[in-house]
Amino acid sequence: MSGSYDAWAEGQGRIYQASGDQHITEHHHHGPDWTGPDSVRRPAVGRAPVVLRDRAGEMDRLRAAVEPGVGNRVYVLHGLGGCGKTAVAYTLFQHATGQAGRIGLWVNASDPASLRSGMLAVAADRGASDGELMGARSGLRPAADLVWHYLDRSDQPWLLVLDNADAPAILRDGGWLRTSPTGTVVVTTRQAAAHWWPGAELLQFGVLPREDAALVLRDMAPHAGSVEDAGDVAERLGRLPLALTLAGGFLAHQVIDPWTLADYGRRLDSGTGPDPIELIDQGATAVGNDSRHLLSRTWQLSLDALTGQGLPEAGHLLRLLACWANDPLPLSILSGAGLGPELPASCVETALRGLLDHSLTELLSREIRCLRTHGVLLDSVARTTPTDQRERLVATAAHLLLAALPEVPDSGAQEPHVNLLAPHVIALLRRTINWATSESTVEVAAECALRLVVAVHLSGDYSSAHALSSEAVELVTPGLGRDNVLVIGLRQRVGRALFRLGRFQDSEALHRQVLEDCERTLGPEAPETLEACKLLASPLFNLGYDGDAVSLLRRSVEGRNRLFGPDHPLTLLARTALLELATRPDEIAAGSNLIMDCFRVFGENHSITLGAELSYARALRLAGRAMDALPHARVAFAGYVQRFGHEYPIALNARLNVSRALAALGQYAEAIEHAEALVESRARVLGPEHPWAIQAQEELDQYRRAKGGT
Repeated sequence: MSGSYDAWAEGQGRIYQASGDQHITEHHHHGPDWTGPDSVRRPAVGRAPVVLRDRAGEMDRLRAAVEPGVGNRVYVLHGLGGCGKTAVAYTLFQHATGQAGRIGLWVNASDPASLRSGMLAVAADRGASDGELMGARSGLRPAADLVWHYLDRSDQPWLLVLDNADAPAILRDGGWLRTSPTGTVVVTTRQAAAHWWPGAELLQFGVLPREDAALVLRDMAPHAGSVEDAGDVAERLGRLPLALTLAGGFLAHQVIDPWTLADYGRRLDSGTGPDPIELIDQGATAVGNDSRHLLSRTWQLSLDALTGQGLPEAGHLLRLLACWANDPLPLSILSGAGLGPELPASCVETALRGLLDHSLTELLSREIRCLRTHGVLLDSVARTTPTDQRERLVATAAHLLLAALPEVPDSGAQEPHVNLLAPHVIALLRRTINWATSESTVEVAAECALRLVVAVHLSGDYSSAHALSSEAVELVTPGLGRDNVLVIGLRQRVGRALFRLGRFQDSEALHRQVLEDCERTLGPEAPETLEACKLLASPLFNLGYDGDAVSLLRRSVEGRNRLFGPDHPLTLLARTALLELATRPDEIAAGSNLIMDCFRVFGENHSITLGAELSYARALRLAGRAMDALPHARVAFAGYVQRFGHEYPIALNARLNVSRALAALGQYAEAIEHAEALVESRARVLGPEHPWAIQAQEELDQYRRAKGGT
């Protein structure tokens, strides 16, 4: 064989030259181009906290874990995205590498590639050779075993932080999470499910107390305003550390026209300019602009992870929760919930478990099992909810609330869950406005508000009933109009609450306007019009217009008799109201028949029956028949106390009638005893300046003078 050959090789190629036949087998093992973190000795955080606020108890436990001789421990810091888990890990890292004399190792565990490269960099730091690392990178030797081999043999104690380990399966499946006598491991994660962390100590993190949240803002923007202003803004931000950091960073870095904290708070609530989430996110340039530092994106990472786990329904459930408030929500509300194909009712339980596991919501241990989701999270989800899903979401949320609210509540204390629903009803009304839902959906939400207000009023909490009904009217009137029957019902509840709060003139003016609107739009015989007549009579009587009040009540009784018959509950209520103010002998004499009718329809101890007893007692006393009145007054008082307690407003009214009947009979000792109890209770329940509290004191003084003169 002769001649010359030219040859060349590139990359991993080889050149062989021989004479004769040759059989060459060559194996090439190509590893990926490898890039690791720039450092594992420094925490990879966007912006270190100026001062770590609150978290004192947790930090004490974590500092103890890096004391000399302590090892074989894993601590899992879990909680909602943005609650400051990484800030706690960073603060511990600084302590461990400073005062505790440990080396610190920081690894980004947010994805498999970052975790693997970071842990191999840890192995290199602890003495692994290039050949060993090349073998682990190429798959020729187990990477996790190599890392922990060198961690176990480290000549210095260490702290290893696995940050953002929100997908714990990659830790488990790769065998990356272990313990070692030479060090302590800290994991930060949104994944709260204990089964992912066997043998670890779990520390849950949430929002900050108001005082500490205000200090976070002041740490970052000390000249932006007072501690009080900082507290107000902190509350508006839900005291979430990420939101506080973004807001503080924004305020601290303004140059041309710096805002104060008060300015910032007003911009959050103004409804003009950028929406609140967008405004808060403008502070991200000061703390690092990655997705975890943006309110508009940080929680989407968890939802994306849930979708990757085959749970897209969790996102739809979270959008449903965004129709309500961030206050505790009774879990029973979600019973039977469903959004069609996107979230079948059968999948709600699994979707909820996914949200809980990823710290997107939390369970509260209390008498009523509740769910609580952070307000900023709900706002962030709501702003990104697709337009074509909003109508169905709000309609579903409204019907779920409606099913949980009593259609015809009785007087007295309501079921414990009713008061818990108040903020959710108001939030739902706001969502219907912000999302411009259909009129029919707004009406369902308005009916929720009406049922809620009726229940709160009948519980005796008139201040709350007034606040709720007033806000509901303000929210729904632009969409439904003031003449809508549901809006009329809510306006009437405002008037009722004003009357019970002693604001008789305001109540009279409102009820008169409602009556005029009802007559104009619904007609003089409509049920709403007849109810307006009955309601207007109460403030008129207390303002001294007895004749006008009685005329309106007679109109209500006659109209309801024609519409519903004499034994209908609405008719019996109107007959009871008329009896209370009756002056004609025939109307007073009808009292005994009214009591029998109520007893026959409702039974002896029903609130309507007791109301008839009380009205009859008053009518008899005013007619000069105190001896006949007293037994009826005692029956009503005993019945109300038995059902509702001594300080329920109607029970106080019944005690007043007992006291007056006794005084009319000259039995001043017992009259004074009831009057003293009445004065004390009305001052406590209604306030000492309420007209009825003042009246009770005046009557007590009158009885004492009369007794002294006998």
